[in-house]
Amino acid sequence: MKEKKLIHEGLITESFPNGMFRVRLDNGDLILGYISGKIRRSFIRILPGDRVKIEVSPYDSTRGRIIYRLPHNNKDSKD
Repeated sequence: MKEKKLIHEGLITESFPNGMFRVRLDNGDLILGYISGKIRRSFIRILPGDRVKIEVSPYDSTRGRIIYRLPHNNKDSKD
């Protein structure tokens, strides 16, 4: 049976080459995240300061796969 992956939300703090990012999770942990294939194919840009959903394996909690980029909440924007 397949293992259940844990899904967390976090903030991108640092960008590395080849689609790797340092992500600070909401619980305070720092992990290394890489972009999933779907995000690569869709050419979705992820920059430091973006909020993302990240999927973490129960076997290695120091790495995770970024599966979704959350929309920005612009409270300062003037409409």
